[in-house]
Amino acid sequence: MTITARKQREKEEMRQLILDAAREVFLQKGYHHTSLRTIAEKIEYSPGTIYLYFKDKDEIFHALHEEGFRRMLTQMQPLQHVSDPMERLKAMGRVYMNFARDNKDFYDLMFIMDAPMDHEKDHEKWDMGNRTLGYLKAVLKDCQGKGHFAGKDIEYLSFTIWSAMHGMCALYCRGRCQAYPDHEPNDLMEKGYENFVELLEKG
Repeated sequence: MTITARKQREKEEMRQLILDAAREVFLQKGYHHTSLRTIAEKIEYSPGTIYLYFKDKDEIFHALHEEGFRRMLTQMQPLQHVSDPMERLKAMGRVYMNFARDNKDFYDLMFIMDAPMDHEKDHEKWDMGNRTLGYLKAVLKDCQGKGHFAGKDIEYLSFTIWSAMHGMCALYCRGRCQAYPDHEPNDLMEKGYENFVELLEKG
C-alpha cells in the first residue's frame, strides 16, 4: 500500500470513528444537547480534530442522515428486478420495516429525533432521502400503470403509505408496542403489516 493510499484509508477510518461516536452521543443526549466537544470526548480526541472533517454538528448529523438513507436504499434497489410493481411495493414495505427493526439508531436519527432539517430551503442537500422517496413514487406510478390506485395523486398516496409505515416502525423503535402487553412487538409488526398490505391491495 502506498503512503497516499494509507493516509486516505486512515482519514476515512477517522471520519467513520467520528460518525459512529456522534450517532451514540446524539441518541444519548439528543441533538440540542450534543456538541462537538461531547463527540470529541467520546473518541478521546480534541474538538480541533473533528473540525478537520466536519465544520459543525449539523454537518455531522446530515452525514449520518444520508448514511442511513443510503443503507436503506441499497437494500431496496435489488427489488427493481421484481416484475410485478405491486409485489415490489409490498417487498419495499417489508425492507423498510426490517431496516427500522435492525437499525433502531439510524431510524431514530432519520425520522424521529428533533433536529433542524429545512428540506424546503436545502432540498438538494438531502440527496439520499430524496432519492429514496423518489424510488417509492416511481414504484407507485408503475402500480398505477397496472391498474392499481386509479385516480390517486402520487404525492398524497406516497405520503399516506410512508406515514403508515413510519407509524408502525416508530412505535416499535420507541417501545410503544408495550401498549399491547399480550402481543410480542415483532408479532404486532408482522400482523400489522399484513393488515396494511390488505388495505393497499384494495386500493
